[in-house]
Amino acid sequence: MAKTSPIIEHKSQMIEHLMAGCKPKPDWRIGTEHEKIGFCLKSLKPIPYEGGIKSILEGLQRFKWDPVFEGENIIALKRDGASVSLEPGGQLELSGAPLEHVHQTCREVSQHLREVKEVADEINAGFISLGFRADTKLEDVPIMPKGRYKIMRDYMQKVGTLGREMMFRTCTVQTNLDFSSEADMVKKFRVSLALQPIATALFANSPFLEGKLNGYKSYRSRVWLDTDADRTGMLPFVFDEGFGFEQYIDYALDVPMYFVYRGGDYLDASGKSFRDFLDGKLDVVSGEKPSLSDFDDHLSTIFPEVRLKTFLEMRGCDTGPWGELCAMPAFWVGLLYDQSALDTAWDLVKDWTAEERDQLRRDVPKMGLQTPFRNKTIRDLAVAALAISREGLNARAKLNAHGENETVFLQELDEFVRTGKSNADRLIDKFNGDWNGDILRVYEDCRY
Repeated sequence: MAKTSPIIEHKSQMIEHLMAGCKPKPDWRIGTEHEKIGFCLKSLKPIPYEGGIKSILEGLQRFKWDPVFEGENIIALKRDGASVSLEPGGQLELSGAPLEHVHQTCREVSQHLREVKEVADEINAGFISLGFRADTKLEDVPIMPKGRYKIMRDYMQKVGTLGREMMFRTCTVQTNLDFSSEADMVKKFRVSLALQPIATALFANSPFLEGKLNGYKSYRSRVWLDTDADRTGMLPFVFDEGFGFEQYIDYALDVPMYFVYRGGDYLDASGKSFRDFLDGKLDVVSGEKPSLSDFDDHLSTIFPEVRLKTFLEMRGCDTGPWGELCAMPAFWVGLLYDQSALDTAWDLVKDWTAEERDQLRRDVPKMGLQTPFRNKTIRDLAVAALAISREGLNARAKLNAHGENETVFLQELDEFVRTGKSNADRLIDKFNGDWNGDILRVYEDCRY
């Protein structure tokens, strides 16, 4: 019998719930998530659910993945602490298991991509590594059969102009990292928020829109600027004196709700108040108070550049080729998991103003590594951040079978800052050069 989640009677329960994420350093883990865009090999059109995504999820079960259903529809798989799930427009996501070092993460990513390719090949499908669909129009993206996505899809029309674009045409890579205490969480939260635009520039990989150049290096990041201001952004209050778990909960409680999950169904609570829910005054479940499980569901509908749960999620990057899926967690682990590196990173960003941080967030999607900042560029900041990350990874000294530590995963990022060209810049050069403006070449060049 499933355990019943405790009913929330006091704010202290929510604070304690987040504080339960505090772990001693030896127990810190790395969880990496990435999405990818599927396409039919012959038509190059998106993969539908029936006869496509559904078949892939069914086929992956040969690798000992257990299916997860919503009604009669298979919507996810689970195995050994990891999951494969279905995003709104058929993007396939791997949410990796909590692992000790990036070498394990890279093995996990490689195994997953091999499994997906084997199954996808059988139905003449493939997947590409881009942060935004290169040539598919919004109306041509198939809708996946998940209840929460219908509620989100309808609500997005009311709160921003690009919310549906985010749902159906973007792809990201994220990493989830631990903290030891409230003070440790706060410092990591501040450093990672400030440096998130630098990561966005390094991993920029979405320069196309409907077959043409869109004028951005990370159009995925641009889309988030006009998705839903109530639940996105750079969270300036995180830098306020006295910030901690309670202040984040206060913020979360003021973010409008999407849904309440009851009996296998998603009840539409879009735009309603979680504070009313706490008082038993939410009309869709009249008289009920929320459980901690309801609170977790609500936290999962908040999308700032860094998100707090019982861990911290780095959310600022476009998905990319295999090497970048490994580089992304390595970059953040080096910055945040060694105390000396974390202190140095804080020294780098601690005098940046809220206005400067917000301006970087707005400028980087368009200009990438060339974005100006205080008589320098983001490229210069990326050089500094990579040097700090390398120091942190060296100090961790987590070796693979060849005696290499995790700094091996920074090499591609080193090349980006050496040349001043991210993956987006390389794709722009190809589009204007060898591809001769033929966007369909992206399906060959960016296929996993």
